[in-house]
Amino acid sequence: MVVASHGSRSDGLTDRLISTEPATGAEIWAGDIGNAEVEVAAARAAWPEWAAHSISFRIETMRRFANEVRAREQEFADLISRETGKPYWEARTEVGAVIGKVEISANAYLERTPMRKVEAALGSKVAVRHKPHGVLAVLGPYNFPAHLPNGHIVPALIAGNAVVFKPSEKTPAVGSFLVDCFRAAGVPEGVIRVLIGGPEEGKALASQPGIDGLLFTGSARAGMSLHRQFADAPHKMLALELGGNNPLVVWQAADIDSAALIAVQSAYLSAGQRCTAARRLIVEDGAEGPLLEAITKLIDRIIVDHPHADPQPFMGPVIDLAAADHLQSQWVELMIKGAKPIRRLDRPYEERPYLTPALIDVTDVADRPDEEMFGPVLQLIRVKDFDAAIDEANNTRFGLAASLVGGTPAMYDKFWANVRAGVINWNKPTNGAPSSAPFGGIGLSGNHRPSAFYAADYCAYPVTSSESEIARAAIPEGLRDASVTVDQ
Repeated sequence: MVVASHGSRSDGLTDRLISTEPATGAEIWAGDIGNAEVEVAAARAAWPEWAAHSISFRIETMRRFANEVRAREQEFADLISRETGKPYWEARTEVGAVIGKVEISANAYLERTPMRKVEAALGSKVAVRHKPHGVLAVLGPYNFPAHLPNGHIVPALIAGNAVVFKPSEKTPAVGSFLVDCFRAAGVPEGVIRVLIGGPEEGKALASQPGIDGLLFTGSARAGMSLHRQFADAPHKMLALELGGNNPLVVWQAADIDSAALIAVQSAYLSAGQRCTAARRLIVEDGAEGPLLEAITKLIDRIIVDHPHADPQPFMGPVIDLAAADHLQSQWVELMIKGAKPIRRLDRPYEERPYLTPALIDVTDVADRPDEEMFGPVLQLIRVKDFDAAIDEANNTRFGLAASLVGGTPAMYDKFWANVRAGVINWNKPTNGAPSSAPFGGIGLSGNHRPSAFYAADYCAYPVTSSESEIARAAIPEGLRDASVTVDQ
């Protein structure tokens, strides 16, 4: 993805953002770089009318959006595949998640933010209703450029907010397509705005005084920067959905083949570019042989190819050359520190960002970096007992996802009770969290604003009202008798 020009130009031409396919390098999209102030102003002007509509009107509009996406499903999936490099089959599941998000969000809003009235003394009532914040900025990631921002946008629109959406500069075509679908469904242009640009436009959007909140999905580093930026603005909503250094513990697994399949899916789906991907495989020292044999056999069978290859690949490239270079440098750093490769992180084509799935033993690395390696790298850690496995699972500043494969119900209860994470699974992969439940993490993985089913919570705020049709008042104590005259 290349910014052809950035900043003011004397020739009067507009700056452009160009998007290319990771798999081929071919240009697939170009658009004008936008202005955050202009987009926020447009959203502010349009917001009151949208907020004045009934909740049923806004939900029906979102249902039309789902139908619009459904009608363009193949075109949408193709674009996601080409711009991200993910296999076409996986892009289709992402489009399905975009469609499914509407009904999930409608149900969530009605369940999480319903209007309530209860009887109080003297015929009065106590009412609880919810109001939209106003204009919400949404900063989207590149790994799920439709599904993840959509998980903020749909709940925000249902709640009555206007949205200014800045797609990742690495996936602007998908972001623009998503906004086109909202507008085709009848969402007014002012209510859903798209801001095209790079990091500078994102910073400008976050700093606009006209936004009432910001909903972000991305790296922990960027999330921390936003948290500092919003420290002086406690009146603005900030929801951070960040990354993870997620542990997968395999312990006394009865079915080694299933355990290996879960490990491979957890680590390498989406070329490891999922915030919930397993980064650390924790096993019992001395008992890991059969599991590693099964995992390496699967790794050797994984097809890495372009999104529309036949047969379909399990993995495509990572998002761009810079990402591939960074992962390779992280890999080299681990080896310098004493890690032992089991399956190497290879680069089949130097000119394109393809990487092979890698497995590396970091047990003897004393100062392992606690960071998110956002790609197809799984780090093996051998420990002596189950307590040590739990300690190692918690040996991170992050706290997004964790999974135990194997063990007994009592061991899972202990794992669940002691592991620090927002998603804790048993005999399931670390990734693939359901949208019908809350999604979020602790530590560096978020700021306690879980998304998915709980997104309704940060898209509207509660208002408590004490109400009576007739004004009644009394001051029972502290007043002199009205018949007593007081000398002035």
